[in-house]
Amino acid sequence: MDWIYLILAGGFEVVGVTGMNRIVKYKNVQSYMILFIGFICSFSFLGLAMKTLSLGLSYAVWTGIGTIGGTIVGMVFYGESKDWKRILFIGMILTAVIGLKLIS
Repeated sequence: MDWIYLILAGGFEVVGVTGMNRIVKYKNVQSYMILFIGFICSFSFLGLAMKTLSLGLSYAVWTGIGTIGGTIVGMVFYGESKDWKRILFIGMILTAVIGLKLIS
């Protein structure tokens, strides 16, 4: 269950970051709600995951999911660069997160 909490925490991190991007563009109540709900849920699930998983592992996986998710959302929905080098490094982050799961 701890890994599910950690994955949910990373997913909600992406929601929170998306809310930040929307605030920059729109500055409306809906954007602030997305930001606050995303980060509140993210930190809550991260706290639950850290009851059984180590700090270093939890933080590395959480930030990895947030980084990959935020980058993909930026590329798909906000027209950010889809350069092959960027995709390569996203793959490297994903490989590292999977490696951490395999050794823990």
